[in-house]
Amino acid sequence: MNSPELRQECAAKLLAAESSATKLSAFLGIDGFVDEIIHVVGRRDDADHYERIPLMSQFAERIAAAAGKSTNIELATQQIKLGGNGPIMANAMASLGVKVTYLGSLGYPTMHPIFDEFATRVEAHTIGEAGHTDALEFDDAKLMLGKMAQLKEVTWSNIQARFGRERFASKFAGSDLVGFVNWTMIPYMSDLWESLLTELCPGFSGPRRKIFFDLADPQKRTPADILRALELIKRFQKHFDVILGLNEKEGFEIASVMGLPTEATSPNELLGLACQINRGLQLDTLVIHPVSYAVAVSSGDAEIIAGPFVGKPLITTGAGDHFNSGFCLGKLFGFNNAMSVLTGVTTSGFYVRTAQSPTIRQLAEMMQNWPSKEN
Repeated sequence: MNSPELRQECAAKLLAAESSATKLSAFLGIDGFVDEIIHVVGRRDDADHYERIPLMSQFAERIAAAAGKSTNIELATQQIKLGGNGPIMANAMASLGVKVTYLGSLGYPTMHPIFDEFATRVEAHTIGEAGHTDALEFDDAKLMLGKMAQLKEVTWSNIQARFGRERFASKFAGSDLVGFVNWTMIPYMSDLWESLLTELCPGFSGPRRKIFFDLADPQKRTPADILRALELIKRFQKHFDVILGLNEKEGFEIASVMGLPTEATSPNELLGLACQINRGLQLDTLVIHPVSYAVAVSSGDAEIIAGPFVGKPLITTGAGDHFNSGFCLGKLFGFNNAMSVLTGVTTSGFYVRTAQSPTIRQLAEMMQNWPSKEN
């Protein structure tokens, strides 16, 4: 699942490809959030000191105990940062050296100041107001409380009016990687995809490129909506090498609407489920990333790779987006699934251990000095 030999070989390939990363381009979108990273206070000792509730199950018990009685729960903000699957993934890809153009909901008509630094790292464009997320972080999971009515502004008509049809078409047709993330929170994303498939994709020429999709927890969407999104993603395979990225929960949700088993008790079972999902969708690559490992399947290439040990994560919000950036970088470099997944889990592992997006050199160093429970 992750041998020292694989890590050493992958580190060497990353270092050899480092200079070529700057020649790669990515066009990503299309959400945008202001994130508050929050601890839930379990006990306050004085004005400056408290003990947080460490586990989500303990938080759930606190809420359940208050049913019918009401209660007060204190939230302690740790950090206010840029958020949204798209900006976090774009930020991570820029740290890896890729030339990134980002189009999203970063504030309108002027960009929110939280994205100012981001705009120095990527070519950033905004077509709508940003959403807001309260990210309650626990040691074992996170609870994302979103305010996202603003994302109704993300439509094909607004993109054309506020960014420009020709400029969008140029980026869409000319980037090595195109990425659409956070389908669940953008109500008109499927309509946007339908327009692109009808209006822009038929005119494509030149080398085949890669497109990445992340649905972002579709539980609240109807089965009909999810099946429509999957059918549209499948149609993109005619024009791109399609990568669909899912976390474990999302994998089971997709399996459910496709009439497949909705649980897996081992990595091998999850890999088998991923193979079944991709047989139905017929995409170039399907990847599912639980917390401690990830699986990826393509035609004739199915892999399970364990991630690095992280005892006390500094941050978990954005870990999946960092995995996606690393995995896509591996695919852009032409890596097989094993090395692409290893690049993904290492990117995510570095981020949750340091709260920083890694460079390629830092990824290679982490692979060469793999974290364990002892270090």
